[in-house]
Amino acid sequence: MTYLLSPYVEEDFFMKWLIAGAVVAVTAATAASAAPQTYSSSAGNLTVETIASGLANPWSLAFLPDGRLVVTEKPGRMRIVGKDGKLSPAIAGVPQVSARGQGGLHDVALDRDYAQSSTIYFCFAEPANGGARTSLARAKLVDGTTPRLDDVKVIFRQEGPLSGGLHFGCRIAQAPDGNLFLTMGEHGTHRNEAQNLANHLGKIVRVRPDGTVPPDNPFVGRAGARPEIWSYGHRNAQGAAIHPQSGKLWEHEHGPRGGDEVNIPEAGKNYGWPVIGYGIDYSGAKIHETTQKAGMEQPIKYWVPSIAPSGMAFYTGDVFPAWRGNLFVGALAGQILVRLELRGDTVGTEERLLQQLNERIRDVRAGPDGALWLATDNSAGRILRVAPAK
Repeated sequence: MTYLLSPYVEEDFFMKWLIAGAVVAVTAATAASAAPQTYSSSAGNLTVETIASGLANPWSLAFLPDGRLVVTEKPGRMRIVGKDGKLSPAIAGVPQVSARGQGGLHDVALDRDYAQSSTIYFCFAEPANGGARTSLARAKLVDGTTPRLDDVKVIFRQEGPLSGGLHFGCRIAQAPDGNLFLTMGEHGTHRNEAQNLANHLGKIVRVRPDGTVPPDNPFVGRAGARPEIWSYGHRNAQGAAIHPQSGKLWEHEHGPRGGDEVNIPEAGKNYGWPVIGYGIDYSGAKIHETTQKAGMEQPIKYWVPSIAPSGMAFYTGDVFPAWRGNLFVGALAGQILVRLELRGDTVGTEERLLQQLNERIRDVRAGPDGALWLATDNSAGRILRVAPAK
């Protein structure tokens, strides 16, 4: 049997169709009740409250020091969500994005020194020569009645074959030393480029806050390799977070039909895509040579079938004391929130939460209030707050 996949249809929708045998309507959230809902969990009942709604495919959340949220919307808009759920006007100054297929305005992160600098970072699918590439920008957020971005500067642009609308990656994580990690996909149709050190496709890069290259990056000075590269052999990493104790980068990435991975990317190491892995192509054809190969790293966790992970956060709050130190991962095709119990650098128990919510979860963050905050991927997307039921 042959399956046809348009390059402009989000692959996690396609995976859901293959896995479940039906397409789930993207308008599910519009029918969801605005009243708080209760769901069971290992830590007791959870209350899920809608904080804001009517967002166009929200992609990322970042908390301002006063508890308000900066939210990106995939079509190219950035908003501030007040504590009362009120949405600000669109923040002026966002560059043009390629809102095509999986591309658009993606992650946003506040600089560690935001309280003094007002600096934010954001990544997006930047149009270029009829295609698009993953780019990283920094700017000053001018807050107020009509918020805007000042001093916008693109500090990194992905080099290599352009994307027609697939696999941008585009998660940002800032390490304790201030350096920035940026995840990038291999654009789907260029999967073998993930093994090519001469470009940035299928790589995680590490740059300074001004976009320059840290001198201790693993490929600095190596002929034929891009000096920004931190690790390679990645498919489409849409989750990244810094471990609160070790300071290490953790990431997860989409597999095709099976083989979603969680990795702890180390400097200079090869994570195998497409040579090794645990999935198959959408047609059912074999992709990988094998599941393991010398010189290529194994994931610390993988999912078969795929859940289409997106967004991840370590939990360090007090609201869920039993879950402190756990890793939370959102899922698009899986339409769940996954809790992973960690034992050092290994994954133990997995718990699947909010299965009856029936929404694609695009981002998950641990809020300063100790609650878990989610963004749902929908044309009428919502910002949700998850806390213990009273």
